[in-house]
Amino acid sequence: MSKRKVLITGGAGFIGSNLALHLLQHGYDVRVLDNLSEQIHGIDAERTSPLYRSIKDKVHFIKGTVTSVYDWQNAIADNEVIVHLAAETGTGQSMYQVSKYVDVNIGGTAIMLDILANTKTNVKKVVIASSRAIYGEGKYISKELGVVYPGHRTAAFMDAGNFDVTYPGATSPLQLTATDEESKIHPSSVYGITKQNQEQMVMTVCSSIGIAAVAFRYQNVYGPGQSLSNPYTGILSIFSTLIKNSKPINIFEDGKESRDFVFIDDVVKATFLGIEKEQANGEVFNVGTGVATTVDEVASLLVEYYNSEVPVQVSGNYRLGDIRHNYADISKIERMLGFTPSVDFKTGLKKFTEWVNGQQVQSSKYEESISEMKSKGLMK
Repeated sequence: MSKRKVLITGGAGFIGSNLALHLLQHGYDVRVLDNLSEQIHGIDAERTSPLYRSIKDKVHFIKGTVTSVYDWQNAIADNEVIVHLAAETGTGQSMYQVSKYVDVNIGGTAIMLDILANTKTNVKKVVIASSRAIYGEGKYISKELGVVYPGHRTAAFMDAGNFDVTYPGATSPLQLTATDEESKIHPSSVYGITKQNQEQMVMTVCSSIGIAAVAFRYQNVYGPGQSLSNPYTGILSIFSTLIKNSKPINIFEDGKESRDFVFIDDVVKATFLGIEKEQANGEVFNVGTGVATTVDEVASLLVEYYNSEVPVQVSGNYRLGDIRHNYADISKIERMLGFTPSVDFKTGLKKFTEWVNGQQVQSSKYEESISEMKSKGLMK
């Protein structure tokens, strides 16, 4: 029996490389298209990137970009499944690198869909990596109004130290609840807008040309192997690199903002189910744990697990476009695909910090990233 052939764009990245190794273990033939971005993989990635090196001799690797028609055509070849992970990520950068995010995320997806719509291929399914960023602020309950979806917080509001969300007509404090797939989509960053567009394009075009499509709205993915040198995404990596450089941790807002942190193994498991199961076809799923964890809890646990004494400062700084809270309702993926997260946050964080302890200490670029955002008027 011939192996099922899968293309993973961004397959040398954090999620992609782990997914590639998992698929190989299950008998798949894996092709990877990746540009080995310096921000993620560092300088001289082909020689030094652990993520790339973990797959380079095991997959058919194509160094290229999703903004190239030729690279797409070469990569799609005779593959039956495309897992489209390649994207520019990070909410902050997206607000001042707008054309880059649109070109890569939306334009790259458009090229793929053009090829699928106008060329005879073997592709039977496309899995698109969407994001919790498309929701913007999460879902809340108002005592007076019922379910509400607060808008973006303003600079004037947060300058006064008011970080909690509000909603017109609600006089009592809003109660946070899990965000389900039917929740309002109102992204607060260009990144979120591009992920919304990617998802909608894939789900719309694929259904019209007879190709199955599945979208996964990933929450905050973490675990061993994630980039420790990228200062724009992943607070676990950012905080860890600061700790390893004996620098203080600066917690934005009041530290009570929260996210749903989902371990890499669980993300791979969910994505694999989407590839394998026909029940996933035509559906959109949240991928998370269904648990909200505050940023100050994250910082406290990291300091504890690293046995560090670096100071933790709650500064009141904030980034425009950041959300206050969002955690996933995962009942749909549990019901339809049988997915249940297996790694709780403390266990996953312990695995992550143990891995970090075995890595070479990266120089912190955090201060540079903060200066850059301040110069663009996005950081207060």
